[in-house]
Amino acid sequence: MKKIISLAIIFAAAFAAISAASAQNYDYTEASDLTIIGKLMPGKTANPYHRVDTTVYKGFTKRENQMVRQTSGMGCVFKTNSRSISILTKYGEMDDPTNTSIISARGYDLYIRQDGKWLWAASGVSPRKDPAKALTLIKEMDGSEHECLLYFPTFSEEYSIKIGVEEGSSLSAIENPFRHRIAIWGSSFTHGSSTSRAGMTYPAQFSRATGLQLLSLGCSGRCMLQDYFCNVLVDVDAEAFVFDTFSNPSAKLIRERLVPFIDRMIAAHPGKPLIFQQTIYRERRNFNTEEDSKEQAKMDMAAQIFKEIKSTPEGRKKYKDVYFIFPEACPASHEASVDGIHPDNYGYTLWMQSIRKPIVKILRKYGIR
Repeated sequence: MKKIISLAIIFAAAFAAISAASAQNYDYTEASDLTIIGKLMPGKTANPYHRVDTTVYKGFTKRENQMVRQTSGMGCVFKTNSRSISILTKYGEMDDPTNTSIISARGYDLYIRQDGKWLWAASGVSPRKDPAKALTLIKEMDGSEHECLLYFPTFSEEYSIKIGVEEGSSLSAIENPFRHRIAIWGSSFTHGSSTSRAGMTYPAQFSRATGLQLLSLGCSGRCMLQDYFCNVLVDVDAEAFVFDTFSNPSAKLIRERLVPFIDRMIAAHPGKPLIFQQTIYRERRNFNTEEDSKEQAKMDMAAQIFKEIKSTPEGRKKYKDVYFIFPEACPASHEASVDGIHPDNYGYTLWMQSIRKPIVKILRKYGIR
């Protein structure tokens, strides 16, 4: 009996030793102490991971308050020679969207620079039942120094994001690899609905493809040319503005709100390009006549207003820095939709590719390249 107990103790000790050896010790650094990318209003939020300070900017609904505090479009860059990387998160409000991967909604997406380009490396999320549990995002790397781009969750608020590297490894900030400050405000499309991971939003793909930094204020379902959102954009320090503002409002709201919105933006940011995107074709129009009518009315109204404001010499002069472009997220097969509304990853790639040349061409006219 004593022999059996002794063997049990030995096996338990051996198992504990193996577990201790496999449980890597990490040194953690707050992500906000590194280089944050994609932040709309740096230095103007008490929580470094909020996009808008909702104690300063008022008028938002409860839902909008939650969403503008989410980190969609934000991330950080750093370099490390650690063989593994761990993430510790303290969450605030967390969404659990039915049409978006949970890895995108509250997980992390890691890219590593290789041969001058950002190559996907890892993505993951802590368990639903224990979101504060440390997430080993990647392991068994080669131990050489790597430059890393880590995207934050699309549909979650965070109080703390700590990046862990193996004890004895290095971790330090690098310069922001993305140039300029280009704000982008939009609907669930811009927010990242139906993406599988955060790096697949079309603003994130655009930044990696062009090197130009987009600062996202995507707000799912709530981009309707409201004055209180304009209050935020008026105060944003950016060199250019891109909008996905015709996906949520009705044709009636577009008629009522678009020109006053543009006039406010011109007054606040004279001489800066304001680039508006037509809303994309939604697959749920295919056999639903009511949806088809509503969607076409929105498209027609946006196009008509832009025709009107530039139809006279006075209009062309006043709105000379206002542009209207046409994204495309639907392949010929019509097989790139998740729910009849939002594109899948491939659809968002098509969107990014369709706007890349026209936006870059416009920005070059303003010395943004």
